[in-house]
Amino acid sequence: MAMEFNAANFETEVLKSEVPVLVDFWAAWCGPCRAIAPIIDQLSAEFAGKVKIGKVNVDENRDLAQQFGVMSIPTLIFFKGGQKVDQVIGFTSKADLEKKLNALL
Repeated sequence: MAMEFNAANFETEVLKSEVPVLVDFWAAWCGPCRAIAPIIDQLSAEFAGKVKIGKVNVDENRDLAQQFGVMSIPTLIFFKGGQKVDQVIGFTSKADLEKKLNALL
């Protein structure tokens, strides 16, 4: 199961993480967000210990969404060493996400 990231834990869990991080910016009312959620949870289990995977609810964390320029959801942002290194907007296949995660390792 993917972690919940928010304003209180984002710096510690994402920006200061020792492992790469995938952040899924989503909202409950977003159809494509709901469609990709099972894939995010599967990847979270498969990459456990190698990549941290979590979600940011944009309705509850508008400042974080704004900070990272999230205009459409789902937006998936990949971090390594506290820096944004890649981004995907919209629904994306599990295979494509696996490739991007493996490239971070």
